[in-house]
Amino acid sequence: MPHIYIEILGNLPEMAIDEVKAMLELAGGEITGRDYLLLTVRAGEAALPFLNRLGLAHEYGELIVEADSIEELLEMAGEVRWPIRGTFKANTERMANCRFNLLNLPGKLGAVIHAQGHRVNLSGPDTLVRVYCGGRLYAGVRLRFFDPKDFERRKAHHRPFFRPISLHPRISRAMVNLTKATRELLDPFMGAGGILMEAGLLGLKVYGVDIRPEMVKGAEMNLRHYGIKDYILRLGDATKLEEIFPEKRFEAIATDPPYGTSATLAGRKREELYRKALKSMYNVLREGGRLVTAFPVDFDGEGEAGKIGFKLVGRYHQRVHKSLERWFCVFEK
Repeated sequence: MPHIYIEILGNLPEMAIDEVKAMLELAGGEITGRDYLLLTVRAGEAALPFLNRLGLAHEYGELIVEADSIEELLEMAGEVRWPIRGTFKANTERMANCRFNLLNLPGKLGAVIHAQGHRVNLSGPDTLVRVYCGGRLYAGVRLRFFDPKDFERRKAHHRPFFRPISLHPRISRAMVNLTKATRELLDPFMGAGGILMEAGLLGLKVYGVDIRPEMVKGAEMNLRHYGIKDYILRLGDATKLEEIFPEKRFEAIATDPPYGTSATLAGRKREELYRKALKSMYNVLREGGRLVTAFPVDFDGEGEAGKIGFKLVGRYHQRVHKSLERWFCVFEK
């Protein structure tokens, strides 16, 4: 089984790690180490389509060499066969805990690889050799770069139906992945459809519910804009999902419920809405299925979900701004 490196993002690192774990549980594979924001993974080629789903990652690639010194890195690099297609370029990534002097390392490593018959191209290489410096040194070949522009294009202000209160697409993507969904996903507080968009782009059939007619129309507009066709949207109450989808049991649920304005709560008390919605989501989720949701920090989501029968399997804190802190929670039925 080949070794893979994954560079995760630093804003929600524990959530990013669990997102990788969720994908590896679907694909077969395991995390073998962590060095600041770099994960080392043992997984086969079957894992790559699942790793391509990641939201909270910067890039991943084939890990070729791990070393404890510059000298060891260069020596080992000369002894392995580099999987380089076409021309190549070597560059370095200095993490916050880097303890080595990387001066001239790209040139030195490039010379070692060039000696194996590979051609250097510094301006437009076909293959990028990456060296990460942390507590140790890691060298590999990039397989996938998650271009931030791809996610930025789906941020709220770029959508045809615009609402300013919306999760970043990377976080929506991670929430979908943390459910481990492979076929379908329900969002009972869909709003403008941000979570459904990310799920739909992964090839999942998406189901959405919102109590406001303008949101149902707007979410459909957004889904169509991004080319998503396999969806079912309903006008309805997230506390009455059994009535909206009789006899249906969902593989996965991901949602970002409203945090407090009278309009989004439709005149109901927030805590009561959350409790009733949790119960309804539990009832329409299949056994072993996952719910990923966000709660403000002053609501005991873990306790309330536990009373219903949910088991907490992950929890991640995020401070959005001084008046909003929240927990992202992963529950299993």
